[in-house]
Amino acid sequence: MTDADVPRHPEAFALWREVQDTRVRTRLGGFYYLLAWLLAWLFSADPLALLASGLGGSALFAALLLARQLHCAELGDNPVQLQRWLDQHWALLLLTALAWGQAHAWILYRAEFADSALIATLATIAFCTAMTFNFAMRRQRALLAIALLYLPGLAVLALDWTRQLALLVTLSCYLSYLLLVLGRSHREYRATLAMELKLLEQQARLDLLSRTDSLTQLGNRYQFNTLFPALVAGAQRRGEPLSLVLLDIDWFKRINDEHGHTSGDACLQAFAERLRKVFRRDGDALLRLGGEEFGVLMPNTNLIQAAALAERFRQDLAHNGLHLNGRQLPLTASLGVGSFDVEMDDDADAFFRRVDRALYRAKAQGRDRLVQA
Repeated sequence: MTDADVPRHPEAFALWREVQDTRVRTRLGGFYYLLAWLLAWLFSADPLALLASGLGGSALFAALLLARQLHCAELGDNPVQLQRWLDQHWALLLLTALAWGQAHAWILYRAEFADSALIATLATIAFCTAMTFNFAMRRQRALLAIALLYLPGLAVLALDWTRQLALLVTLSCYLSYLLLVLGRSHREYRATLAMELKLLEQQARLDLLSRTDSLTQLGNRYQFNTLFPALVAGAQRRGEPLSLVLLDIDWFKRINDEHGHTSGDACLQAFAERLRKVFRRDGDALLRLGGEEFGVLMPNTNLIQAAALAERFRQDLAHNGLHLNGRQLPLTASLGVGSFDVEMDDDADAFFRRVDRALYRAKAQGRDRLVQA
């Protein structure tokens, strides 16, 4: 997944990050459970006498390993799907912990495994340590997994506490250490995640600034160049209408010359605000393309609908002008309007040129008018 595919919503990003970390950290874990069982079985007093249980345990841990591997597919950024994946994978982790905890207890209880009991105990310590450091993102679930791994063996040792007192105390002390480290690892993970979210928020803010015209707060030319081809491709693929309105403020240079550039900037801001009031549907994209030229992208809008809305804007502007610095400033605009047509437009550039020619015809015919492409 590329940087562009990283979820931008904080909730989705937090779940996505947890899924990615879990997928990376779980890949080899299942293999070592199988390996630990094989070592404990093969180094027992008589492996052949324990053939049925040895093969049964091997099949169980091999199946859990396979389930982990098959459950590591790529996911999108849907929070519901991400949460479902985490719940399912944690079920596998907890089931594996339960299986090993019971296996460790059984190995400690059976005299046939006396020679390999230390192998199982060391493996249990390793698995709990790995759980503490690698899966601390979900503290409560990690605690449950450690309990499933650790407590059955402690219970068996407690049954023979007079002979196993030293080992029992040592393992109990190590368990307390694991619990302390788990809390610290959880806090560190959440702090790292919070930092990533903050960086993501800053990146989104910078991305917005790079796509926004600082004067009018409309989209800028960069955003238009990114959005326009995508909308054209989508309209072409789905067979949906897409209209484009290009607007040019008439005689804008006179405003700068007669009233100053400050008034010119105020005029552009007021013009953008008037655009927002008329083209206010959720799907409309309002953009300042440069200087006094503006554009409106209108998905799911045919030529008749777009032309009617654009003409309403033109007439309102011509009749009322703009209110600037306590007085009314007469103002008009020339407009070109077109709708994407697969028979006339080979691509987005051809569509834009067709509407741009309509805008220039409106200016050449005397301005303050709308020409359809």
